[in-house]
Amino acid sequence: MSPRAFISRLFTKRIQNQSLASTRQYDSEKTHSWPHSWRYYLLQFFIVKALILSAVWLLMAIWYQFGGNSTVTWFATTVIIGLLTALLTVRYLPKRVLSKQVLKSFINNQAKNKASKWLTGLYVGVWLTGAGWFVSITPQQLRDWKPEVGQILSYTRDANNSDLITFTNVRNFDWHTGDDATERWETRTVDMSKLSGVDVINSYWMGPLIAHTLVSFRFEDDRPLSFSLEIRKENGESFSALGGFFKRYELSLIASEERDIIYTRSNARGEQVYLFPVSHLQQHEVKSLFESYLIAADELNAKPEWYNTLTSNCTNIIFYMARVVSGERLPWDYRIWVSGWLPNYLYDLGMLDASPQNNTQSATNAQSWSMDTWYERAHINPKVKGFNNGNNIHGSEFSMQIRQGIPIPPLADRHAIRVNPN
Repeated sequence: MSPRAFISRLFTKRIQNQSLASTRQYDSEKTHSWPHSWRYYLLQFFIVKALILSAVWLLMAIWYQFGGNSTVTWFATTVIIGLLTALLTVRYLPKRVLSKQVLKSFINNQAKNKASKWLTGLYVGVWLTGAGWFVSITPQQLRDWKPEVGQILSYTRDANNSDLITFTNVRNFDWHTGDDATERWETRTVDMSKLSGVDVINSYWMGPLIAHTLVSFRFEDDRPLSFSLEIRKENGESFSALGGFFKRYELSLIASEERDIIYTRSNARGEQVYLFPVSHLQQHEVKSLFESYLIAADELNAKPEWYNTLTSNCTNIIFYMARVVSGERLPWDYRIWVSGWLPNYLYDLGMLDASPQNNTQSATNAQSWSMDTWYERAHINPKVKGFNNGNNIHGSEFSMQIRQGIPIPPLADRHAIRVNPN
């Protein structure tokens, strides 16, 4: 055999061996392309989901604190999304794809694992720094507040009679439009021994599921006093349910005349407002609930708190306070967080009088009101349409009018039930 033929056969055999090795490697990769069980891939899915959600949470926290046009927001967005994209690409994109499209033949398993660990550590460090910053944000008492939340409620007790409570900064605005009002902050003294009942007011402003909840306390021979836990908005600031998850608003407790805090919703803003008198309460329960608002005022004066859309909103805070008063009488229920359904929750518990006509009809002829009837009778807007709110700023005309046609239950340890005339 000539030297040329020998070299040719040797070269050809080498190429065939290389081709066979390449084929075996491909078959091996193909055979082992799914080397892990379904549990592994499920775990990886949740890891990726957790990484993405963690980035979304931090970006939203930054956005609501600094605003969408802030340099800080854009810089943080670039860093966080860039890190997360690099991490997911290196960690989860198949090696063959990386080799051909991204790093060509440069990357290998060892380099890939090293890069993945480095990017993971860097992302975790950035995220923990952001989370630490978010935790460190504290609520403030001094900001450029809107006029309706510009003052802080406080009170004193009479030295000789602890039932006599004198409130400072009770709101009694004259509302002309939803944003324009004549300011008036007053001092008012009430006697807790004269408490005669509680009304729950729901104001619907974004559909049937979401409502702002207020509580009015009735007094014998005196006009009611309303309490409302609200976000403390700054001038130029508007409400955002998502912002309420990210320390966007401080919490504010407002004590107000009904001609102010209910009128502004039913008349000035055009929200749909309903008033539900709570029945089967004893005076010590009403008094304890009233005291819980005094405690809330003390706590907010001592240390401001954040409003939270889920855990510290206008409805579930009331529920927490009421549950302390009544114990297991108020069971946990999903409708505590779906504030628009709070009246249905009270109805199912028997805390809206089942047969409000019992005082005018015999027990055999009396018919219980359905929840639909309650909503119809409790609707405030038709009762106060065109109401002149400028007359008698310390009168009870507005309070009497919004209670027309609904039962005003006495305390369980007091008198017989009374129904307002139509």
